[in-house]
Amino acid sequence: MNDLLKNTLLIAIHEGAHILKHYFEGSFEIRSKDTLNNLVTEVDKKAEDAIIEVIRSEFPAHFILSEEAGELSTASNYKWIIDPIDGTVNFAHGIPICCISIGLELDGVIIMGAVFNPFMNELFFAEKGKGAFLNNKPLKVSMNDQLESACLVTGFPYKWATVEADPISVFERFIRKGLPVRRLGSAAIDLCWVAAGRFDGFWEYNLNPWDIAAGYLIIEEAGGRISNFKGEPYSVYDKETLATNGNIHEQMLAVIANLPV
Repeated sequence: MNDLLKNTLLIAIHEGAHILKHYFEGSFEIRSKDTLNNLVTEVDKKAEDAIIEVIRSEFPAHFILSEEAGELSTASNYKWIIDPIDGTVNFAHGIPICCISIGLELDGVIIMGAVFNPFMNELFFAEKGKGAFLNNKPLKVSMNDQLESACLVTGFPYKWATVEADPISVFERFIRKGLPVRRLGSAAIDLCWVAAGRFDGFWEYNLNPWDIAAGYLIIEEAGGRISNFKGEPYSVYDKETLATNGNIHEQMLAVIANLPV
């Protein structure tokens, strides 16, 4: 069963990637969703349709949660969590830091996930208990245990009113320590790059399950740690995300909470 699930996931993500590559830097419709700069394109929908068609062809009874289609609810214990383009703003502006993210949940546990950036030809994959991989090579988080020498990445929500804390204040606390903090515009890629050891830590507010379902598992299987901002066990339905190599996790939690490090 797991082989068929994995094969279906990989076929689906490549089908979506084919559509992204076809339209990239071309002409397509762009519109705003709930805020001016929270964009969706016709390519999001085309890629989503192609991904869902592949999944439905093998598993017509499975639950699907996708960014544009919403919940395609069934009684199945399996749930596919799909972001057809993570980093839509980047895609719409011809910036090749964007990807497709697909996670597979069974009875509330993420058991498989893939993130594919076809423009960099980077396919990240993880299966629960079997490790994380980049283009079939094993992934491992960085070994850095000093926050002061860390390289971090973050993102900012489009809807500030829904965030209780002030993300800019947290960002300021990190950069006042002289830390390099990047903002790529794709949470799924951020998570994968922590898993690959390129970044030591990532934090962000107000993410959605489709942004992080695959990256969550990839982080854990690469030996990292992911939690909410209280350090509690993580759910992809949380609205606070901290993912690190594990070694600097407590130090980052302290900065976020404005406590001494």
